[in-house]
Amino acid sequence: MSNAKDLIARELLGSENANNYRSPDRVYDKNLVVSSEYKESLPDLQNDLYEDIRVKIEQVGIHNFKLPLKYDRKDGSKIELETSVTGTVSLAAIHRGINMSRIIRTFYEYKDREFTTELLEDVLFAYRKKIGGYDAKIFLSFNYPMIQKSLRSNMNGYQYYNVTLEFELLENGTLNRIMHFDFVYSSSCPCSKELAEHARKYRNKDGIPHSQRSVARVSVKYDKHMWIEDLHLICLNALHTETQVMVLREDEQAFAELNGSYPKFVEDSARLLHKALNQDDRILDFKIVLSHLESLHSHNAISVITKDVTGGFDRNVSIEELNSLIR
Repeated sequence: MSNAKDLIARELLGSENANNYRSPDRVYDKNLVVSSEYKESLPDLQNDLYEDIRVKIEQVGIHNFKLPLKYDRKDGSKIELETSVTGTVSLAAIHRGINMSRIIRTFYEYKDREFTTELLEDVLFAYRKKIGGYDAKIFLSFNYPMIQKSLRSNMNGYQYYNVTLEFELLENGTLNRIMHFDFVYSSSCPCSKELAEHARKYRNKDGIPHSQRSVARVSVKYDKHMWIEDLHLICLNALHTETQVMVLREDEQAFAELNGSYPKFVEDSARLLHKALNQDDRILDFKIVLSHLESLHSHNAISVITKDVTGGFDRNVSIEELNSLIR
């Protein structure tokens, strides 16, 4: 007796062709030997492209591929961090697609080495050569831990920083090195501070100036090498009021005094960082995106500033990026 699939096949194909129809075997073949001949027989659609949709693609590749990678620290030590990898190349109009696994395989070839600036350049050149694109990019994103000393109690704690290393190799051979670094700090409103002081002075009323957690995303294009620790120190010396990890009462009092000593609008923060980054000769270009997560308002205060280099970072910021600064 014919089963239901056979009946459907006969109806769709006709009785003559249906007699040759076989249902596929759905038992996984554990014993298949993949010979070179078998591999050659496998279909490859990379260059099978319809004529009417042939157009160059600026970036195509992989995103959020995870690996534990090793990095050098400024003090000479090594650290292994879970890293999210994004790798892309440009794709010529005559090609349908790329072999994306080659990007992953390239990283596995280097995974046991320390990911220095020089090694990242090697990886970038290697996978562009394997895939054959004109331009190539790498993004390595991770949380970078640094020990933070408390302000007065001499305790230590780990502060974590969102970091992305971006390397871009252009068709003409130009290599761009960029670091994206998130610095989280407290911002006390200068206006609120003066109004609270006015209430105390003239009406003997206690008032507390409003402060809020704030985020500066600092992107720097640098020449040859830039330590994460150095970029952190630039931000700290410019803004002073980094959020704290370990605090006792004396540290909390110190933090209140710091905020009182360095009140700032979001515009002030932008200009302070601009001045500090502009004084470092290693930094060729920069872009700063800031968000003060207002405690007075139901909205955030934002600011964007660049070094204003011809052909450098632009001032455009997406809604997605601004949302990513909410902490």
